[in-house]
Amino acid sequence: MTADGGRRQTARGSRSGLTGRLLTALALVLVTAGVTAWLVAGVVGPPIFHEHMLRSDVEATGSAVSHAEEAFLTAGALSLLIALGTAALVALGVSLFLTRRIGASLGQLTSAAQLVAGGRFEARVPDPGMGPELDELAGAFNHMAARLDESEGLRRRLLSDVAHELRTPVATLSAQLESIEDGVVPLDEATIQVLRDQGARLTRLAEDLAAVTRAESGDVRLDVSRRQPAELVAAAAAAVGPRAEAAGVAVVTDAPADLPALLVDPERIAQVLGNLLDNAVRHTPAGGTVTLGARAARGRVELTVRDTGEGIGAQHLPHVFERFYRADDARDRHSGGSGIGLAITKALVEAHGGTVRATSEGRGHGSTFVVSLPAAPAAPVR
Repeated sequence: MTADGGRRQTARGSRSGLTGRLLTALALVLVTAGVTAWLVAGVVGPPIFHEHMLRSDVEATGSAVSHAEEAFLTAGALSLLIALGTAALVALGVSLFLTRRIGASLGQLTSAAQLVAGGRFEARVPDPGMGPELDELAGAFNHMAARLDESEGLRRRLLSDVAHELRTPVATLSAQLESIEDGVVPLDEATIQVLRDQGARLTRLAEDLAAVTRAESGDVRLDVSRRQPAELVAAAAAAVGPRAEAAGVAVVTDAPADLPALLVDPERIAQVLGNLLDNAVRHTPAGGTVTLGARAARGRVELTVRDTGEGIGAQHLPHVFERFYRADDARDRHSGGSGIGLAITKALVEAHGGTVRATSEGRGHGSTFVVSLPAAPAAPVR
């Protein structure tokens, strides 16, 4: 017998067990009801009937009273027998119907669970229509299967993307080393710089992967303190200044000093703004402008990074914060990024209880990234 056949037999055995248990429970109920009715009709009822016959104004002989009591017992027993028989048949029919419905629903759930256990995360359970309990169970199972299916898709894409990211620097290192061994390429400063660059690329990829894994798993410790948005904006602009100047991109800040304070980890927010600014500078041509601003918005503070660069197509906007995602018309694999920076940004912002979104009017119209963080409660007055 195959494993699948054994599982199906187990499922059938479970359904039979459910039927047996329901019928046993039904039999116990009917037996209890029958014994109770017999006690009432055969033990309690006749004395009461006899007492009423003696108290009645109807003149009756002893034989007449006995005959009436016998008729009462016979009629009661017959009525009880018919009622119990009818109740038993109806209960049996209802129980068999419900048992089959419940058994079918549980069988579908079992089959779907076995498929999911075997790696087929596309399995789903149809709506059983047996009440809120089973409906909620089926809904929870389908939600779980969908999340597993999504996670499996992300895992496969992650492995593929990691392999792609590793392939280029590893191939470059191998080619350079073979060329040096064959004497084709001299081991001069230029060759050493190429080797260093590819090694640094591998190191950066490993660090980014570790960072995004920690951030997305919630394993991020935040050392929060009260900070002014203008202070965070100024520090981020100063950090990106040399890179922007080397790329010929102007960095402009716009952060009023009277904005509500934020309870944030300054190092993590610096990492968030640094990733967004690096991304903006990298995709803005020389002569362009990157604007880093802050403003209050309904109990929150929005930190905005706006550039005049390449822009992002509408079809790519929902995916820009995914690991390794690159839109070919907006993000070049050779532009220097690992493709993980925005995923790290999203995870760190969410760790602060905030959100981040991207907008763009399309190719050639620049892009805007908005980080929304909850404003800190007002400081107590001393």
